[in-house]
Amino acid sequence: MAEPGEQLPEEVLALIFRHLPLPDRAAAARVCRAWAAAATCSAVWHDTSISCDCELEGMLPPYLSACLDHIQNLWLEFEPSRKSSRRAATELLTALTGRTPGLRGLCLECRGEKPLFDAGRDVLDAVHALCGAARALRHLDLRRLPFSLDDALVLQVAHGCPELRSLFLDNRTLVGSVGPGSVLELLQACPFLCALGLHLASLSRTALEALAAPERAPFELLALRCACPEDARAPPLPDEAWAALSRRHPGLEVELELEPVLPAESVTRVLQPAVPVAALRLSLSGDTVGPVRFAARHYAATLRALEVRAAASAELDAALEELAARCAGLREVHCFCVVRPSVLHAFRARCPRLRSYTLKLTREPHPWRPTLVA
Repeated sequence: MAEPGEQLPEEVLALIFRHLPLPDRAAAARVCRAWAAAATCSAVWHDTSISCDCELEGMLPPYLSACLDHIQNLWLEFEPSRKSSRRAATELLTALTGRTPGLRGLCLECRGEKPLFDAGRDVLDAVHALCGAARALRHLDLRRLPFSLDDALVLQVAHGCPELRSLFLDNRTLVGSVGPGSVLELLQACPFLCALGLHLASLSRTALEALAAPERAPFELLALRCACPEDARAPPLPDEAWAALSRRHPGLEVELELEPVLPAESVTRVLQPAVPVAALRLSLSGDTVGPVRFAARHYAATLRALEVRAAASAELDAALEELAARCAGLREVHCFCVVRPSVLHAFRARCPRLRSYTLKLTREPHPWRPTLVA
């Protein structure tokens, strides 16, 4: 009698197994020799997603330990308020440290309740150690971590990951602990970096000038989050520095996210005319109409996505209609308040590239789902 799986080549089995969660991969590996070979081959593990809550409680399964060398891009989810979940995440990151050829991409995501006090320090320590030995790492995404990231981590990345292409530190922390000096050192140590996510307070004029240097590799994306008190107190970045950066990298896209912590005077300092804003997310406690009108008049050539969280008003509706008339390249608009019908008509008629919108004419239960444009 033929062994199960002999009727399918290993490459086909690998394509199937790569879509299975870890417990099912482990079960498949126990069926027969052919399935075990397919379930543990590099094609299955190259891009791997792991949830520490439902797949890694306690200890690393033996079959996973044997496959760690094959993982190149890892998406790791854990619940920081649960000690067992943090322990599983820490154990996996520690096991990956120093592997050859090593990770090329790492994305960490927290779910569940926000941790109290210093919960999560163990995970950050494991990330710190991994980055010190991850010479091949090219992509690091920490924006979904609720912990305060600091200069020590950034400097470890700078000196341990010379091949880095993207780094996202613009997370939802209440304290900004990454200083402009460490960011500048990062830019100097990682010449191929082309995408960077930061809190506004971590960016400086000197960093903009370093990015605009003639020898710099093409820079594509700068995501800036303004959500903590340090961001509100950050010194303004001169418009001429932004203009020089845009000339040096004509394809640069800037994503701006402005949160309620920003007072009106800080919003004015952030929104400079020469910033090539491609995505603008406004969730302000004060005036929103002014920033929307500013975007319409200065970001018409670059704006591709707009998100607004504000109270409904006739003034906001008028500002949105002006933006629709000026920003023909807009692809997404999401407004989380009721708008008048003329706003919806303006975006549908004036923005031919629109692909998705949230523009409600009446109150509906949350969450509001976007409408896709065929």
